Amino acid sequence: MPEGIIIKALSGYYYVKPLRGGLIATEEEAVQCRGRGILKKKGIAPLVGDRIIYMLTENGEGMVDELLPRESELIRPQVANVKLAVLLFSVREPDMNLNLLDKFLVHIEHSGLDTLIVLTKQDLADDEGEATEAVKALYEQIGYEVMITSSFTGSGSDELRQRLAGIISVFSGQSGVGKSTLLNRLVPGLELETGEISLRLGRGRHTTRHVELMDIGNGGFVADTPGFSQLDFLELGVDELSQCFREFASYAENCKFRGCSHLHEPGCKVIEAWKSGDIADSRYEHYKLFYNEMKDKKRRY
Repeated sequence: MPEGIIIKALSGYYYVKPLRGGLIATEEEAVQCRGRGILKKKGIAPLVGDRIIYMLTENGEGMVDELLPRESELIRPQVANVKLAVLLFSVREPDMNLNLLDKFLVHIEHSGLDTLIVLTKQDLADDEGEATEAVKALYEQIGYEVMITSSFTGSGSDELRQRLAGIISVFSGQSGVGKSTLLNRLVPGLELETGEISLRLGRGRHTTRHVELMDIGNGGFVADTPGFSQLDFLELGVDELSQCFREFASYAENCKFRGCSHLHEPGCKVIEAWKSGDIADSRYEHYKLFYNEMKDKKRRY
């Protein structure tokens, strides 16, 4: 039976592109498939990005028989086998939100994916890009890859397209940052729906309705995902949080107490690093905020 990859899931159907020699046959039409009842009985839910074994039926459609092992899985958004998470955050409209950026980074670190931070709408910066460069420097120092783009001028688009070649990546980030606009710039003729920004509310209307893999050329596929205004930490243990702040690692291993929360314990090397300026104020403050948020949620649930 043929192998394929799910590029879209909608209304109970899975749209599958065939795999030829392990590569996605982009020139072939997607096969509309249903999932076998046995998958549902086993509690197995196919995701966009899943590599599957399927069979063709007499009416030209298909049936998903088996899911092949996943290399990665995201819970929110629900996508499998992604190599790179691309987090888009705008310079203006809406304004840069480092709290939300750090929250996304926690989730991506927990998922084990590589991360690329893309700062969008550079053409709207009113300080000659100084604030944007400061954000770029902060996260590059931590060890993240950061790009600056403008869909209006096109700057950064070619560099980003080359970075995404040959892999499945997931686009996510704050609502209204221009994900659809950037994808339209990356893939001429794509014509994704874009939403106007509400200046009063400071956020965009949600224009993406479902997760779908899109061919951007050079063997690259992007999962454009619904925008999020907030994330929760229910799938993450509070004892795992500090591991998701990658700059904490080299200090945390030398803390005086095992299981140090890095909040108040004597001999905490993370606190010492923060006080000496080796860990950024914004990052440590967000760590404390997330820690307390997680504690509150665990009590309520």
